[in-house]
Amino acid sequence: MSVLFQNYARRPIELVEGKGTIAYDQNGKKYLDFSSGIAVTSLGHANEELVQVVCEQSKKVWHTSNLFQNSKQEEVATKLIEGTHFGQALFCNSGAEANEAAIKLARKHTGKFKIITFQQSFHGRTLGTMAATGQDKVKEGFGPMLETFDIIPYNDEAALERAMGDDVAAIMLEVVQGEGGVEPITASFADKINEMSKQYGALIIVDEVQTGVGRTGTKYAFQQTALRPDIMSLAKGLGGGFPIGAMIATKELADTFGPGTHGTTFGGNYLATAVASKVCDIIFDETFLQQVQEKGAYLKEAIEKELPSLETKGQGLLFGIRQQGWEVANVLAKAEEAGLLTVAAGNNVLRLLPPLTVSKEEIDEAVHILKQIL
Repeated sequence: MSVLFQNYARRPIELVEGKGTIAYDQNGKKYLDFSSGIAVTSLGHANEELVQVVCEQSKKVWHTSNLFQNSKQEEVATKLIEGTHFGQALFCNSGAEANEAAIKLARKHTGKFKIITFQQSFHGRTLGTMAATGQDKVKEGFGPMLETFDIIPYNDEAALERAMGDDVAAIMLEVVQGEGGVEPITASFADKINEMSKQYGALIIVDEVQTGVGRTGTKYAFQQTALRPDIMSLAKGLGGGFPIGAMIATKELADTFGPGTHGTTFGGNYLATAVASKVCDIIFDETFLQQVQEKGAYLKEAIEKELPSLETKGQGLLFGIRQQGWEVANVLAKAEEAGLLTVAAGNNVLRLLPPLTVSKEEIDEAVHILKQIL
């Protein structure tokens, strides 16, 4: 009997060692890790540059209160907003915390409380972000949700027009719905969000917890759309495996969060920001991002060639495949048995999230395994 709460449907393996895309379990079995801790280990397991940064920083200082100056936070924030229209950053520990901060900022800045989100979205498991999430299964048993979230169909322009009004503080969305089935935003829906935001004075919050920091082949996924968000949330791949989250916003919102309005004990500590700074240096390099785009296109082409019956969708190395009638849980189990680790996105989509450093040879091997088991 485990002394842990059984709130995770854990797989019967423990990953104890890894290097790059390769991981080993407690029995020494080798796997191709195309889950990356659900888009977290963006530079692979035991990346030497990140290991060196952690070691060096751990010998200096790990943590100070956010009541003191922190030059590492300034350093990472500068890298995150460089080349964008954003002007401010706030650090926390996770995606849910980043989204909580985004919701608070939007409500406080506008003085309005209604936020529009979308069916099949996922924004976190705190009471606030759970209410924002467009999936009933995460809300069951927890009683009344935080009010003023209006959840409507994704990519539905008419539904958005009906939901909008002068009481809307913000429209909150994922550019690619990760947990909700790897569904990208359409170009026309992005245009409609911009239009409605301007017409009603509503802010745009983009949840880039899963899509941000190079996952889709650009610095941020919204940069492949017409969207111009006022607020953006980041986490997962930002720390390459070390816990860190961030909320980014435009300069116009800077004065809304004054002293005492929001806070975190551990957010933006020296260990986390030291690692995040190195992650930014590596991933935000234009050559590196171009390689992510090329590898994403290579993965898509390989699957469509070897498994033409599958539906493919996604951007960059956030990739989903679906086949009518399959049980994705069975596919996950068979892939694991064959040495390939993946994750689900809903009930019928298999999600592939390899590290951004994955090689084309490793992609070929993963596609070969999928072809065998399917």
